[in-house]
Amino acid sequence: MSLIKIRKKLLTVETVYHEGGPRADVPLKLGAIACIIDNPFAGRYVEDLSPLVRDAREMANEMVPELVEALGGKDRIEAYGKGAIVGLNGELEHGAIWHEAGGWAMRAVLTEARSIVPAAKVVASAGFHLQIPLHHIRAAYVRSHFNTFDMGVVDAPRPDELLYALVMATGSRIHERLGGLRVEQISVNDGQR
Repeated sequence: MSLIKIRKKLLTVETVYHEGGPRADVPLKLGAIACIIDNPFAGRYVEDLSPLVRDAREMANEMVPELVEALGGKDRIEAYGKGAIVGLNGELEHGAIWHEAGGWAMRAVLTEARSIVPAAKVVASAGFHLQIPLHHIRAAYVRSHFNTFDMGVVDAPRPDELLYALVMATGSRIHERLGGLRVEQISVNDGQR
């Protein structure tokens, strides 16, 4: 029996045309999918968290294709990240469950992905806004793709809930121009350079 009991799922897509400069030839799309679930460990210490890791991975396996489709298909995805907000009756480790569950689910679909999936997590009240980091899926040091996505829900997470989110983007920041490793210079294929 699954530990996952979803109260709410959100899917958001932002399209960015400019950041105060000229209009981009190709707008940037950023998307996030989040599930708000009951925290089966809220209010108590549980040593073995692996059952929720397993069940959260199943949930993530369903979330990833929905987000990829909303952004136009896996060949369009260039950046990713993940985040968790733990309700006040939980502990930060309940958010850390999402490292493996959410990260591996994205990498299984985005087969070109080599870099680690950046993450943010916090224990907070409903309505808290988490800045979820993104970077390039093939090389962590591609500076043009360093970005964040603001995730927050007015009524979540409640004290006994978890909010797990996945974020993807179709390109670099609009008007990026600070140099560094370029996408076309990725060569080592180890996720770092």
